[in-house]
This record gives sequence, C-alpha cells and structure tokens, in this order.
Amino acid sequence: MSRIYVILLVLCFGAYSCTPPQTQDKMDRATAKSFDWQGHRGARGLLPENTVPSFIKALEYPQVATLELDLAVSQDSLLVVSHEPWMSHHICSHPDGRPVEAAEEDSLLLFGMPYEVIQGYDCGLRGNERFPQQVPMAVYKPLFRDVVRQVDNYCKEKQRPLPRFNIEIKHAPAYDGVKAPAPYTFAQLVAAELKALGIEGRSCVQSFDVRPLQHLHKMSPGQTTALLVENPNGVAVNLEALGYTPEIYSPYYKMVTAGVVEEVHQRGMKLIPWTVNDTVTMKALIQLGVDGIITDYPNLIAEVEE
Repeated sequence: MSRIYVILLVLCFGAYSCTPPQTQDKMDRATAKSFDWQGHRGARGLLPENTVPSFIKALEYPQVATLELDLAVSQDSLLVVSHEPWMSHHICSHPDGRPVEAAEEDSLLLFGMPYEVIQGYDCGLRGNERFPQQVPMAVYKPLFRDVVRQVDNYCKEKQRPLPRFNIEIKHAPAYDGVKAPAPYTFAQLVAAELKALGIEGRSCVQSFDVRPLQHLHKMSPGQTTALLVENPNGVAVNLEALGYTPEIYSPYYKMVTAGVVEEVHQRGMKLIPWTVNDTVTMKALIQLGVDGIITDYPNLIAEVEE
C-alpha cells in the first residue's frame, strides 16, 4: 500500500469526513435551530390530515418547529382546519357512515354548514389511499382555536418548546362568496383569531391567492406572511402581483433551483418549499440552501440529519 493511499484513508475515515466543506456546511443547516422543519397538515403521511392527533404526532419529532395547516370558514364564521372548503370524497364520511361521493362535494361546502354540522362528519376512519402508512382513526375537522389550545397544552405537558403555525388561507377568485367569504373578510377573521389566541408572533399566514395576503399585510403589517407558488412566472413577477415582499417565498419543491434560492435570499426572504417526502430530495434542497422544508413525513427528518 502506497504512502499516498494511506494518507487518503486517514483523511477519509479519521476525525473528518470526505464530504466537501461547502456541502457539509449546507447539510449542517438541517440541524441548525434556524432551519424550519414543518409538519404538513400535521403528519399527513402517518395520521389523518389537519386533525389534532396528526398535529400532536408531528410534535413527537423534536426537529419539527412548525405545524402547517389549512383554514376554511364555516357558515357561522368560525375558522375550521381543512384543506378543502368542502367535505372531500377521498377521506370524509357522512354522520351515518356513508362515504361522501364526488358528486356531493358541491353540496357539502363548509361555508354553507354551521360548525355543529361539520363536526358530525368523519374524515379519518376511511384512511387515505395516497398515504398507505397513515393509520385510520375516527376524527373530525377541528376549529383552529381548538388546535392551537390542544397543541400548546400538549407541549407544556411534555415540556416541549411551543411550535410555530404556518396557516394557509384557502382561497381563490372562484371561491368568493360561495366557498369562502370575501378575501378581506377572511383576512379579518384570521387576524382577529391570531390576536385572540396571542400567537401573532409565532405564526405565518400563507396563500396562493394574493388578495387575502394583501389585505392582511395592510391590517397587520407586522404579521409574517408567505407567498405560496406553483406557477412558472418567476420570483419577480410573482412578487409584483403580490405588491410587497413577504418574509417567506414558498414554491413547489420541483421549482427550486440554485438561481431561485439566490434570488429569494437577495430579496431578503426565506425560501421554504412544499411538500417534500423523500430524503434524497430533502438533502438536495438543503444543499441548494433552502431555509426549511415542509413534509408529510416528519419521521424522515432524523435520516436526513444523520
């Protein structure tokens, strides 16, 4: 064995790894306190989405700093945690146990139902065919205020740091007055609830629809916001449509490139992509310099940090 080969072996398997310094520095970001690991809809890959058990499950993983969730509005103007502003035929069942049919969704809008009625529908016992690891259980769509209170109580009992909340306003122009209140009204409801719960400082409000974000930014200029993006228009065009620079830019993960990361950081924003469910992609994004990752599988985080 040559002397040079021995030196190489020592360098590779001694106290330091052969990972290039720049790559290692970027991978170290994943374990830094500032890196924002977010549980998507709680821990959708493991338990029914957007439910109290799912959020509690996500918090079993100490790396999770933020709980991502979606908001709809009931007929009685209550903020309901739900990805769709209707009862989804994929996961929900009528109070009598009958699965919701696709043709029924337009007649089962949350905005047209008082919360007492919404609470009678199960959205977890059927499981989710897209997530075979998800454990089915009987659960209903909770109120946002109840999620916050139960999550905070859990953290205090477990002496765990309180999480941040990444709250999506589910809105689109076609929803106006039909599937959701007007954007201004929706933003008002969210701002008032955050204040009532005392969590403005540990919450972010995000949306694909720029209108509720614009209203919220005007009424609560200190509130952290994030622009959700799934279009190919580019950072500059999307920010021009929004009309201000939010704290966070949150694109679909396949749209993230080194150039996008650089531009987002140059504009003073953090970049947190959605929704990343495999460790290879997570590591690649971390190497590109993202500031956080939203995932359905918080149980995978430990593998990324190894």
